[in-house]
Amino acid sequence: MPTESNSFFAKTKQLARDVMSSFTGDERTRQQQNISKDTQASPTEEESDHLLLTTSAVMGSAVVGKTFYPPFRLVGALGVVYTGLPIFKKTSEDLQEGRVTTYLSDTILMGGMLVTGHLLLAAAVGVIGSVSLKLLAKTEDQSQKQLINVFGQQPRQVWIVRDGIEVHTPFEQIQIGDIVVVNAGEIIAVDGTVSRGLATVDQHVLTGEAQPVEKEPGDPVFAATAVLTGRLFILVKQAGQATVAAQIGDILNNAKDYKDTLQLQGEKIADAFNIPTLILTGITWPLLGASKALTIIWAGLGYNMRFLGTFSVLNFLQILSREGVLVKDGRVLDLLPQVDTIVFDKTGTLTLEQPHVRHLYPFHGLSEEELLIHAATAEYRQTHPIAKAILVEAQQRDLTLPAIEEAAYEVGYGIQVKVNDTVIRVGSARFMTKEAIQMSEEAVRIIQEQAEAEGASLVYVAVADRLAGVIELQPTLRPEAQAILQQLRERHLETYIISGDHEPPTRQLAEELGIDHYFAETLPENKATLVEKLRTEGKFVCFVGDGINDSIALKTAQVSISLRGASTAATDTAQIILMDGTLNHLNRLFDIAHDFHKNMKVNLVSSIVPGAICISGVYLLNFGMGAGVVTYYTGMVAGLTNTMLPLWKYQEVGEQR
Repeated sequence: MPTESNSFFAKTKQLARDVMSSFTGDERTRQQQNISKDTQASPTEEESDHLLLTTSAVMGSAVVGKTFYPPFRLVGALGVVYTGLPIFKKTSEDLQEGRVTTYLSDTILMGGMLVTGHLLLAAAVGVIGSVSLKLLAKTEDQSQKQLINVFGQQPRQVWIVRDGIEVHTPFEQIQIGDIVVVNAGEIIAVDGTVSRGLATVDQHVLTGEAQPVEKEPGDPVFAATAVLTGRLFILVKQAGQATVAAQIGDILNNAKDYKDTLQLQGEKIADAFNIPTLILTGITWPLLGASKALTIIWAGLGYNMRFLGTFSVLNFLQILSREGVLVKDGRVLDLLPQVDTIVFDKTGTLTLEQPHVRHLYPFHGLSEEELLIHAATAEYRQTHPIAKAILVEAQQRDLTLPAIEEAAYEVGYGIQVKVNDTVIRVGSARFMTKEAIQMSEEAVRIIQEQAEAEGASLVYVAVADRLAGVIELQPTLRPEAQAILQQLRERHLETYIISGDHEPPTRQLAEELGIDHYFAETLPENKATLVEKLRTEGKFVCFVGDGINDSIALKTAQVSISLRGASTAATDTAQIILMDGTLNHLNRLFDIAHDFHKNMKVNLVSSIVPGAICISGVYLLNFGMGAGVVTYYTGMVAGLTNTMLPLWKYQEVGEQR
């Protein structure tokens, strides 16, 4: 059994690994690569890595020059100027934008230290500035600088009919007027019109519709939607960047991103204290001399928040990564505690892809089990969500299915199977009409009206040319949704559903989950408008969605969350990805953001108190540069200790869980 000392040693080693992972961002990078294989180090990160190495070398030169070999002082001085170039550049950019930031203090302090002969301290300022730039590059969302890719789940090659022969052709070579062939289980790569074939198509990722749509010759189809059953020959009307999905991508890539104006909270606080510090420095210079004035700047009242705030962000990003939550933009941790309204897209977010059997309506003396056996026998070898729902129900009832080795399949809006000389047909109402199955019974009409009102889909089963019954399928609520919504209510967060479905099923789902408000029959392009309206009313909105049709709303909300496995457009746009593909970590995310907020308050105290002591000491106790350095680094050590405590705490929480 491990001793307490061994446990402490193991936790310390894990803490060291976590700190290193926080600084490098390796774990977050791996998670992003799980979503997008194109993820790589940004130019800003690469530049800051180079800068960090250079400043370390300069620091060494300064030490050698001061202690062992004075000629190295010149090398060190030149190195300080070189490493300060990015800081000088940032200062210039800020001043041009009318902002006085801590980078101006860095510039003044580095110059003053060089002039007064404090080479080692000048190099130290360069190191601190370089580390700050490095950490800042790690916290900002570099994916926002990449084009949002709506075609991440598109096939690389498609089948095109050429001279009566189906030819495998690269996606990029599709032309208007081509005939593209799409089989069950494949993604449609173009916008076009069905020229031949029958199929059911899942369009929820683009339109938000919960139920599959039947397509036949003359019907329009759209890129990024999926064929569930059947086979389609599509006359290409638009391909590539001209499709509806790509147009949404253009809107996303060209829209101004509100996050461009955000700063980390630590930066804001540090900048807020910067102007008073510079004013006090200007007053001190003629009164007490250059050395005392530089000590005032070195005291850095609130200055450490730039460093400590960013380091806290990185440590909490590391904690969230271990919890299975990828936060692409560290600034979102400042925003989460402000959220008072959560808006959920319904289909794919609160519900699962696979529906479930809710009711069985057998006719002509059949039992529910007999009806289900017929349907499951026909669907046995199918892999689309409707077939899976029927097969799961049959398995749960422990039903035995007859052998189907000699069955004959005809796939369109439904399926036809011949078993022991008996023909079984399973499919939509349109399929039954096409197969000349009578659908005139009053009971069928009542079932259809009820299903339409409740947002259910119906599967019809015919045996030996006679309607044997109807199976009602309902969207499957995520198993964790009920508990998660309860937890959000306990936080006093206001909740909304936005859905493209009819009003009755949307209202029913809202009532079932205890959601405060809902918007039904919402067109995809109106989702972002509704989010913007909530923001205009003064609400701080977090939007949770998974489809291409959700991506503009994701970008419009102050905080945006998607799930792993969602459309590429959604995961590219969202600031936060729940990596297990469920909502399970949603409440945990808010818990950790709340802890981050408390950690930042302690950072603020550790950043202000030492600076205030130093400034008071300059005027009351004749503090010089040495005392300023001591108080500054005392505050930094205290602050760094505070930033690392959450890593230790969440190790223990993980062990308890």
